[in-house]
Amino acid sequence: MDLQFSAKFPINDIKNRKPTMWRYREAIPIENNEDVVSFNEGFTPLLPLFVNGKEVLVKQDHLFQTGSYKDRGASVLISHAKEMGIKEIVEDSSGNAGAAIAAYTAKTGMKCDVYLPYKTSSAKISQIKAYFAIVHEIPGSRENATRAVMKAAENTFYASHVYNPYFLHGTKTFAYEVVEQLSWKAPDTVILPVGNGTLLLGAYIGFVDLLKARIIEKIPKFIAVQAFNCAPLAVAFSKGLDAKKFDTKKTIAEGIAIAKPARAKQIIDVVKKTKGHFITVKESEIVQSLRWMAKKGHHVEPTAAATFAGLKKYVNEGIGEDELIVSTITGHGLKDVETPE
Repeated sequence: MDLQFSAKFPINDIKNRKPTMWRYREAIPIENNEDVVSFNEGFTPLLPLFVNGKEVLVKQDHLFQTGSYKDRGASVLISHAKEMGIKEIVEDSSGNAGAAIAAYTAKTGMKCDVYLPYKTSSAKISQIKAYFAIVHEIPGSRENATRAVMKAAENTFYASHVYNPYFLHGTKTFAYEVVEQLSWKAPDTVILPVGNGTLLLGAYIGFVDLLKARIIEKIPKFIAVQAFNCAPLAVAFSKGLDAKKFDTKKTIAEGIAIAKPARAKQIIDVVKKTKGHFITVKESEIVQSLRWMAKKGHHVEPTAAATFAGLKKYVNEGIGEDELIVSTITGHGLKDVETPE
């Protein structure tokens, strides 16, 4: 289920507010200011990066409170939970969403249980535990963690970053910030990593909000990056098959290692509507991208490196000379200190 919500953008007021994602207050569906749970997150820098001679603008979303863009969604979702008077939540995650939810519930004093695949990176597990959340490490796949949390959610509020639409109304602020940082215009192309699609779907909602408000004149083309070893959406997009039927292999890009994305049809529809496509990257390309980013002074996690491996492929496809491309660093390198060098 998704929200029906009309976003408003009083630009003159927005310009005079502090540089956080909550500067777009009238576009975020939380009624009372006292229920907003925030670390003053957002409005991350949009920095230039040259990729094979082409300048790309990169949103630094690894600079959030917990080191990933998931704080956007967590801030809005936990504000909604506070608004409802919730005192205890459960969540399942491959790591970053769990850390974000744990941090924001810690700020409110809510009890938080996070269900993770057993082989989640130790750095992410340590981070979640540091916020005094209770960690449940579930044997097997990411999907096993979801099945486990569903049972727990029978009696407890499920703060799902995948199913709960309030999370997407946090990640949509990515689009608002990009457009404001580009002097209130939309980029031509947005390149994002996709597993469960929470950033891609949120960004699309954000650009649609801005289009409806007549602030921008177009929706950017969306290029979605998946790891070759776990690319059900890319295969479904190219072959028109059910994305839930494909075998997958292990990938170091654990943040997008989602074999059965719950919002698969929505994700594919967004890519099609915007005349975009999917790019898949192999494990060796992800590792090479990690090294390449590090040489430029960016310490990123493997999922973020996969994005830039895909970005390189996109640039090599041959793009317009004036094409304005925006991408992002979704997670900090300290999230996964066990990645092969």
